[in-house]
Amino acid sequence: MMGKKYTQKHTRCLTIKVIKQNRLKKNMQEEFPEAQVFEIKNRELKNPIIFAGFVGAGLVGPVAINHIIEKLEMDEIGVMRSKYLPPSTVFMRGRLRHPFRFYANQEGTICAIICEITLRMDGLYSLVSSILDWAAEKGSKEIVILDGVASMEHDDKAYCAAEEDLVRTMADKDISMIPQGFITGIPGGILNECLVREIQGLTLLAKANKIAPDSAAAATLIEALNRFYEMNIDTTELKKERDRIHSEFSELSQKYVEHREEIAGMYM
Repeated sequence: MMGKKYTQKHTRCLTIKVIKQNRLKKNMQEEFPEAQVFEIKNRELKNPIIFAGFVGAGLVGPVAINHIIEKLEMDEIGVMRSKYLPPSTVFMRGRLRHPFRFYANQEGTICAIICEITLRMDGLYSLVSSILDWAAEKGSKEIVILDGVASMEHDDKAYCAAEEDLVRTMADKDISMIPQGFITGIPGGILNECLVREIQGLTLLAKANKIAPDSAAAATLIEALNRFYEMNIDTTELKKERDRIHSEFSELSQKYVEHREEIAGMYM
């Protein structure tokens, strides 16, 4: 009789343990969604234009976007949460920060997306959809991706890939059309999806150092933004502080070099 009671009690304990484990597993799955823009600060956005930078040649995108964020004094408003992101965090000058962040200016008219980790192909469509769903929810009609093209040297020129009418308009601002090429990874996924959504997607590119952070190429793209969007973002520091920028982004640049065949790239 005592043995039977012990068995029943032991069975109940095991059942409770399994239930708790299943609940924990479910909670963990809920904590790591396919892809979700998790907002950490309320900011009224007014149909913002979105500038985005991902890891690529010369780290042109992250370097340029980081400079824009600083000069426009933008606030961090959200992060990307996804089970497809590698379990990595970023720290700069000793300060921890999420590797995939969303920013907005005080007026709510400009947003910036910066990703400072290399992304695998797995799950990129989920990340793309999450970004563009968020952009649509905020009323954005245009997303501009800043990127680099691996090259032996920078030629101080900005290039673009966009729909035909926009390409002609950009030519008037000394931004050259790319005659032929292809874009891979998350930039390519975003631009593809923009073609079938009510949001205009384009990319601005500069020839960049293929093995080291290229602040000169980043400055070239910001100056192109200044001309086309009538902005006034100073690029003096980008040109003067090449050594500091190289030091801060060198490890990330090395990660890109190691994985560039598997991640985003622009070829022309």
